[in-house]
Amino acid sequence: MSGTDVTAHRTRTTVGEASAYDISDPGRVAPRDARELSRHFFRRLAELEEGTPEYQYTRNTLIEMNMSLVRFAAGRFRHRGDSTGDFEDIVQVGTIGLIKAIDRFEISREVEFTSFVLPYITGEIKRFFRDTTWAVHVPRRLQEMRLELAKARDELCSRLDREPSTAELATLMDISEAQVVEAQLASNGYTSASLDAALTGGDGGQDGESVLADFIGVEDGAMELVEDFQALAPLVARLPSRDRQLLHLRFVEELTQAEIGERLGYSQMHVSRLIKQLIARLRTGMLAEADAV
Repeated sequence: MSGTDVTAHRTRTTVGEASAYDISDPGRVAPRDARELSRHFFRRLAELEEGTPEYQYTRNTLIEMNMSLVRFAAGRFRHRGDSTGDFEDIVQVGTIGLIKAIDRFEISREVEFTSFVLPYITGEIKRFFRDTTWAVHVPRRLQEMRLELAKARDELCSRLDREPSTAELATLMDISEAQVVEAQLASNGYTSASLDAALTGGDGGQDGESVLADFIGVEDGAMELVEDFQALAPLVARLPSRDRQLLHLRFVEELTQAEIGERLGYSQMHVSRLIKQLIARLRTGMLAEADAV
């Protein structure tokens, strides 16, 4: 055991006749030393009563000593993260697998802990990516096909020195071109970007930065009016001339009901009743048109 990696000394314990290592900094134990030390700590863990301070110390030391295994396994998935923070998330998920393995490992089986723990760690990480990192729900079949598509694309890019075509990908993967396209579309659901994400090189902002939302259009309320006018036009065209005149005077010339009454020789109450009936007929007609679409 290297003196630079771990400071340890033998101490007699009060529980049974077993002895344990008292490690000042378990996280700095070299992987080679951690393998040997873990055997002693697992033997000790089997002798201690769960929930006692000694049990908790032994278990925590095992976790800290074997964090190098978690980082080793997480390194295989580093390319799936976009930043250092993402990698640390992967490590945290892998640590869950490490803890599960420690709680289930039995030294009596004479199985190497390294071989026992790695499937637990990688299993937790894969489950994390499968269940939580897709921006939209994608069937498991397409999630797995996305990985195969990425491998096939990398292989063909290196072989052809260019982007492969859909047909070439389909041939290599032994699937139809439609399935390749389906997998490519599914890949779009793997990641999402915040509307507040900064985009460098833009014209907005004091520092020449813009956010993604600056390039995404917003709903224009006036567009609804355009759609309404388009739907209303044929209904108005079919109205009698008097009704069209009423609409023109009220909504184009914007005359009051009293002014309309004076021009047409009607009372204000009669004009009000005619306009209400007319609007009701037009609304009914527009709703009928919408239901027919």
